[in-house]
Amino acid sequence: MKKITLILLLFTFYLNAQTTNYNVGDVVDDFTVTDTDGVEHNLYSIIAEEKLVWLDFFFVDCGPCRATAPIFNEFYDKYGSNQGNVYCLSINLGNDDDAYVEWYEQQFGGPFEHAPAASGDGGAGPVTSNFGVNAFPTYCLIGPENKLLEKDIYPIASVETFEDTFPSWFIPTLGVEDATAFDFNIYPSVSNGNINITLPNAAASSVAVFNTMGQQVFANKYSEKNINLNLQVAAGVYMVKVTADNNSVTKRIIVE
Repeated sequence: MKKITLILLLFTFYLNAQTTNYNVGDVVDDFTVTDTDGVEHNLYSIIAEEKLVWLDFFFVDCGPCRATAPIFNEFYDKYGSNQGNVYCLSINLGNDDDAYVEWYEQQFGGPFEHAPAASGDGGAGPVTSNFGVNAFPTYCLIGPENKLLEKDIYPIASVETFEDTFPSWFIPTLGVEDATAFDFNIYPSVSNGNINITLPNAAASSVAVFNTMGQQVFANKYSEKNINLNLQVAAGVYMVKVTADNNSVTKRIIVE
């Protein structure tokens, strides 16, 4: 009975996720949290820099949170890792400490650069309470004049879910110039797990493969230009991250 109750509770969390203390158009209270790397994030200061702020309210043992974390991180990574005018920040329920949140990110955060996350150690609990979040995950958006623009971004299907919340006047910027043309070819994009990767040239590189839950299922290092992988994984969608010359690119494949 306890297991059934827990499953129903988590399912209710997923369905009813929203900020209950604020409505769209309300000015939200300022807050400062410290992420697991010791970096402070002050909401009003970030908004004053003409950025939009996407908040991810989560807790470590939440299944739906684990499922959507890689998508939020992909969004963060795609739009400049907070260097541009897209700013992403994960706010814990407050019951998890830094070490547990770091483990969560390593296990379920996916192959992308991970959005900064504040745990209970970093003052996340009072922020969660102030926003009235009691269902997880809850994603919301805060914009100019510190006003709530979106109180419930759901369901999270892909990065496009977050992109669809861009206001009509908003033009996202990355904040940094692309200093490299590093890329790679991967083929076939749909296979039985036997795939080929071609780099621009022979170089020390690493290849990591992640499932849609953000869990690493394969990793290896190489030095050649042409790499062949024979992945022994279940059918599904996977993300292949190749790192070389201190740059990373991630692409999707399908294993049938």
